[in-house]
Amino acid sequence: MTQTQLSSLMTELSDLLAPSMAKDHPNLPVVKAEGCYYYGLDGKKYLDFTSGIATANTGHRHPKVVEAIKDAVDYLMHGPSGVIMYESILKLAKELKTVLPKGLDCFFFANSGTEAIEGAIKLAKHVTRRPYVISFTGCFHGRSLGALSVTTSKSKYRKFLQPTGLVYQVPYANTSECPSDQDAEEYCIKKLEKDFESLFNHQVTPEEVACMIIEPVLGEGGYVIPPKGWLKKIREICDRHGILLIFDEVQTGFGRTGHWFAAQAFDVTPDIMAIAKGIASGLPLSATVASKELMDKWPIGSHGTTFGGNPIACSAALATLEVLKEEKLIENSSKMGTYAASKLKGLQEKHPVIGSVRSIGLMIGIEIINPETKKPDGKLLLDILDQCLQKGVLFYLCGNSGEVIRMIPPLTVNQEEIDAGIQVLDEVLAQFNHTSNPPLHSVTSV
Repeated sequence: MTQTQLSSLMTELSDLLAPSMAKDHPNLPVVKAEGCYYYGLDGKKYLDFTSGIATANTGHRHPKVVEAIKDAVDYLMHGPSGVIMYESILKLAKELKTVLPKGLDCFFFANSGTEAIEGAIKLAKHVTRRPYVISFTGCFHGRSLGALSVTTSKSKYRKFLQPTGLVYQVPYANTSECPSDQDAEEYCIKKLEKDFESLFNHQVTPEEVACMIIEPVLGEGGYVIPPKGWLKKIREICDRHGILLIFDEVQTGFGRTGHWFAAQAFDVTPDIMAIAKGIASGLPLSATVASKELMDKWPIGSHGTTFGGNPIACSAALATLEVLKEEKLIENSSKMGTYAASKLKGLQEKHPVIGSVRSIGLMIGIEIINPETKKPDGKLLLDILDQCLQKGVLFYLCGNSGEVIRMIPPLTVNQEEIDAGIQVLDEVLAQFNHTSNPPLHSVTSV
């Protein structure tokens, strides 16, 4: 397809695609992607600090992944696993065992993060024979009705849908609420204990709860990083009551946090994990992961898939794991994340529109506030993103009111590219310095 033909199709966008698919920000027409860059229909080159929403961890179209996909097509294009069986799905399961926390060694492959979440909840309910689920306010787990029942990052995702499911919510850790004279971790742990005491005394008994599901780092809800002790306390509460703990590592997995998985960064191992996004460098693939002992209680017919574990996607995932290891991209995520956070701290001191910077590896959130009112400002953020795009850098947004810039470059990013992107952000933010008041919060990082 020529650029002229694509340009013509773009004029029909509103007729061809549902608004819920076609109207996200910024709807940039592109013709190609490579490494850390998109190439636009307008002929411009854009530095991509979104990674396809934390998916292209090995960069766009990594040569080794592309080669694996091409080779796989010569042999098989479709499973369906169970009806037939093939090498790539078995090799992938074996390789994943080497990078996941110990004990998470049995897999149900699917196509998306949402499907992995659905599988995790179904597994927990089936095994425990308990009806209720506890999730945490602000977490995003997907948009299918089961996943939506535990998603609370934005109320608009649930509007008019009345997601089914017997679910209770508990507040996510918020260190910014902690009084200045108290330790933030201790404050969050004590509040968590009170929240659960109230929940178990007034709404549901722990013996009725099948599982708790949580993002170990809040993703779409605003890139909030909880204290390690807070997650450990959740693990302890689950163990005390025989409740299974599910980690949604759809966004945090495969090196995004500077570790293979956030579970390792926080030294907390869940009973069940949902993984997706970075697993196959952009091809649709996900997995619900648990111990073999747990999976053995989930018999044939209790769950199924037609396309899950597609042989081409599994081949891409195998190549992805090789690239992450061979190019030391997990280590690069940690190194470049630390470097970027330091640079952003400098910007925070210069620009009062930055309320806080939250970082763990290359999962970085930059909160934008109104410099006069000190309140989160999603409208201002969109102005900032638009101007950054004009200067050739693509960021994305998150947070309850869209007030947090999501900085999630491919894990292949280098210091020069970090510098280039932050320099553009610096230039754009300078236009919004309406006050000399210092920012409210300091940099939070792990």
